[in-house]
Amino acid sequence: MNYFTKPLTPPVGHGVRCLVVDDFEAMRRVTINQLRQLGMENIQSAKNGAEALRMLKSQPFDLVLSDWNMPVMSGIELLQAMRADDKLFALPFILITAEAERRKVDEAIAHGVTSLLLKPYAPKQLMARLERVLRAKPRAPGRSVLEDLVEDGTAVAGSPTPANAAAKPQSAAPDEEVRPSILIVDDTPDNLLVLSQLFKGEFRVRLAQTGAKALEFATGDDPPDLVLLDIMMPGMDGFEVARALREHPASQTIPIIFVTAMNSVDARLKGLDLGAVDFITKPIDPDTLKPRVRNFMRYVQLRKDLQTQYDDMVETAQLREDIERITRHDIKAPLAGALGLVQALIEDDSVGHRQVEQLRLAEESVMQVLNMINLSSELYKIETGRFNLRAAPVRIGDLLRRIAQMDRIAFGEKDLSISADTDVTVGNEMPLALGDTTLCYSVFQNLLKNACEAAPAKSKVSIKLLDQTPLQIVIQNTGAVPQSIRERFFDKFVTSGKQGGTGLGTYSAKMLVEAQNGSIGLEVSDAENWTKVSVSLPRAGEASGA
Repeated sequence: MNYFTKPLTPPVGHGVRCLVVDDFEAMRRVTINQLRQLGMENIQSAKNGAEALRMLKSQPFDLVLSDWNMPVMSGIELLQAMRADDKLFALPFILITAEAERRKVDEAIAHGVTSLLLKPYAPKQLMARLERVLRAKPRAPGRSVLEDLVEDGTAVAGSPTPANAAAKPQSAAPDEEVRPSILIVDDTPDNLLVLSQLFKGEFRVRLAQTGAKALEFATGDDPPDLVLLDIMMPGMDGFEVARALREHPASQTIPIIFVTAMNSVDARLKGLDLGAVDFITKPIDPDTLKPRVRNFMRYVQLRKDLQTQYDDMVETAQLREDIERITRHDIKAPLAGALGLVQALIEDDSVGHRQVEQLRLAEESVMQVLNMINLSSELYKIETGRFNLRAAPVRIGDLLRRIAQMDRIAFGEKDLSISADTDVTVGNEMPLALGDTTLCYSVFQNLLKNACEAAPAKSKVSIKLLDQTPLQIVIQNTGAVPQSIRERFFDKFVTSGKQGGTGLGTYSAKMLVEAQNGSIGLEVSDAENWTKVSVSLPRAGEASGA
């Protein structure tokens, strides 16, 4: 007899292509059945993350539901691989897990999980998350909230600002806060009446006179938080009910308290072996039963509070992601455009000397803002493993000369000799790096600034581009880095002798260089009193630089 067939809620996922990932076959079947009841017909499954990733790369899906702990490739590893893939980056990902450690939840959020669902969960909780996920409009990597609002018609010309563009989108209402529920199972009506009267003031109470009815309630779309279960019942006894509950993925974690006239040691051990959390003998002592039930309900409420807390954490992270998109695109792109215009005016021979000096100040200001954006948004993504490089040819020679010119002005009072040179043979084309122009600005702006700050007045600071494969850029200044910080020179927050220094300049340079598939190193000579920082960057091919 099938005790687990019960219609769930009206369809909400018609036409959605869904991939269910779980190494436990019974759980895959239950999840697929729940999704079908929600209107999803195109559902496929995978038994681990590696199999799922192969499927995702070979055919289109609209949604992924994955367990956390799996062999070969875990759910979190699958999530990380998807977020690093341009084609899978925006695919909604619901992670289903029994993990409650804050550290692991933080890890999932850092990798861009769309929603977290803690086990045990009811089908209605799954439905609520599906509704939120399916109503949200996915964005391609780098696409801004403002672009989505304009395309949807919710923003009109001149009306949206980054602040209101980042506002939380309208979504499904959060799970309704209702009282915890108890399912009381007993074939004797008087016992059902007595127990229901004990708890109806504190909890929602449901009653079942048979084991089959109890299973219907426990595996339905609104399962109880606790089961009070009699043992001696006709047809299906309490032990059989408990065994069936533990064998079904949807009910296997529901706490069971046996309330029975059986008081033998064997009966108690059998009940505990079937996963019961307590064993109470009749006649019932209300003063004993009520505190025990309250204790377990307190645990249930803590678990629900944890789910709410994690939901809030995911929403906060998604809001931060939206703000980062605004920062990266709606602010950074116009600044990059303004920088290009300023630099074009600087190169225009018709512009007077005084105007050029003012334009260079404007150039420096724009570059400082771009550097701040890179340090606040891109660096965070690099640190959390979520940065995706879109490499393009970079006119590295021009970039180095501009930074050197700005620093000549910025450090004019120190009377430094700042040179920007290249070993490119006269008549040959200047080599191009392969990376991100704004990240390169941040790297060499920080490194050259650091060298100028460390160099004594009236000394030399040089930045040189070596025409090699990969390209080499060497920054050298007079003065040796103190012995005490040399091994930690590129570590976070390491600084020495600079008033107000944050220790982020060289650290950020290292992270941004490595994010562009480059490398960075330090060389110091105490005998000759100099410091060199060497940066290696991939070289763009001839076709790219044409």
